[in-house]
Amino acid sequence: MITSLPDDIIVDIIAHVSRWDYPNLCLVSKYFRSLVSSCELYRRRSLLGCTEACIYSALLDYETNRYHLYVLRRRLKGNNVNSCSFVRIASLPPMPFQASYVSVGSKIYVLSGFSRSGSFSIDCTSHTVQPFSENPHGPKARKLLDVIDKKIFVMGSVFEHDLANLMKVMLVFNTETQTWEPEMTTKPSKELRRFWYDNVVIAGKMYVRDSRFDESFVYEPKEDKWEPDEILNSNKWYRGCVLDDLLYYYDPYENKLRVYDSKHKCWEVVKGLEEFFPHTAFKWSDTVTYGWRRLAVFFIKGEDRSTIRKEIWCAQIAIERRQGHIWGKLESYDLVFDSYFRFNKTLPVLV
Repeated sequence: MITSLPDDIIVDIIAHVSRWDYPNLCLVSKYFRSLVSSCELYRRRSLLGCTEACIYSALLDYETNRYHLYVLRRRLKGNNVNSCSFVRIASLPPMPFQASYVSVGSKIYVLSGFSRSGSFSIDCTSHTVQPFSENPHGPKARKLLDVIDKKIFVMGSVFEHDLANLMKVMLVFNTETQTWEPEMTTKPSKELRRFWYDNVVIAGKMYVRDSRFDESFVYEPKEDKWEPDEILNSNKWYRGCVLDDLLYYYDPYENKLRVYDSKHKCWEVVKGLEEFFPHTAFKWSDTVTYGWRRLAVFFIKGEDRSTIRKEIWCAQIAIERRQGHIWGKLESYDLVFDSYFRFNKTLPVLV
């Protein structure tokens, strides 16, 4: 019996087991349920390099009118265990309305959307909540949010003294010290609008797209410098993700997975998915990095109305570079959620 072994050896063994299998392991005994929820196990996974990307999502339940956090887990489908579904995390409280979410390591940081209070982090190893101090300008500054070098960058337009004095500020939260750094007023080279739609980080720089005005910018935090990127802006990218310093997103207009190389300033279409995408063509999608050289693309079927039942489908795609081009291979395609809901955000978290 494995339980007859020394505790440190058992921890090492379980640390090598996939996080996907932990829910089933909890059913074996109280001992394993306690072990799976222990901080020591996840510290050991990190030291051994056994962390995995788990996908979390904030969904609004139209029946309760509350946002809840869900995690993507495997489910039994006949004799196969490769099918996945979103499972609500019952131990967590409802999420704030209009909140912003970012992930750093094994934590999700939730910045409240309405008030100066209510911001917190979620430890995804134990699904516990820890409050942290709100930024000095509250939700008014929350227009742009991303992570660079374990620091959360928060930018927005705030009124300095009255409605006539509008300024743009960049706030930085250091997740290692759990403190806000001194704020700075940022001066973009071109006037930024108020309707940012998406942003990603590539090689320490923030790439931002303003969907209303069809503009894309690159932000260099060390120099507090903004520059337009016309090549990046040649495609209407949104809800993308970064893998190996390349930006990926699903193009609903031409029904293709596109990739942008910021180093060589060029776009291309991911090859090898021609047989899959002609059968999808969704108006709404979300793309996240999912493990080593893998992407997860989420599609929504149905209209965004409270009276319409919708579906979330997930395509897991392996990525490789071959003969100078990016190729994708569809590994699975599952219905992962079916209800009356509104989609907010998907996040990869390392646990």
